[in-house]
Amino acid sequence: MFITLEGPEGSGKTSHIPYLVEYLREKGHTVFPTREPGGTTISEQIRDILHDLKNAEMHPRTETLLYQAARAQIVEQVIKPRLAVGEIVISDRYYDSTIAYQGYGHQQDLEQVRGLVKYATGGLTPDLTILLDLDIEVGLKRKIQNEMEWNRMDAYTVEFHQRVRRGYLELVKQEPQRWVVVNSDQKWDDVQAELKEVIIKGLNKK
Repeated sequence: MFITLEGPEGSGKTSHIPYLVEYLREKGHTVFPTREPGGTTISEQIRDILHDLKNAEMHPRTETLLYQAARAQIVEQVIKPRLAVGEIVISDRYYDSTIAYQGYGHQQDLEQVRGLVKYATGGLTPDLTILLDLDIEVGLKRKIQNEMEWNRMDAYTVEFHQRVRRGYLELVKQEPQRWVVVNSDQKWDDVQAELKEVIIKGLNKK
């Protein structure tokens, strides 16, 4: 099963995944966690370029293409092989991030962006995508207060991040059978419990 966690900045995806992995392993599943961009030596190098605050002049098309390059590598090198042997793969972001950030956020042509995504992934779609939804200003403040990584994407305007969030919610409407929305603006333990429940339901349907 291929599970992806999506959400705006500070929504908590990264902090929740290790505990979800541990929970599923305790239940006897073979689980592989990964992240985007990253997850392979090549993809991690691209991540460094994308996130470096010194690269503020990066054009949205350049940004979009770099994300697809990192994605194509992890899909072929990691995700597809592990799914093929029956593992559960949980990814911190996947192609919906590109549609939300580079599509809705940068207001680029959505069909062109979707075409690039399809090429990069070879058409690989998640079985379950969970949106950790959170007010944009709450999420950005959370990142600062918790001294989390602050990268080039975080530094975009609040208006940009608001468009990203609206984009995510639009994606949920377009594919309700794949998405589940979890309110991230509640106690961490409550979010974790809800995530576990959602994933177990998804596994039982598979």
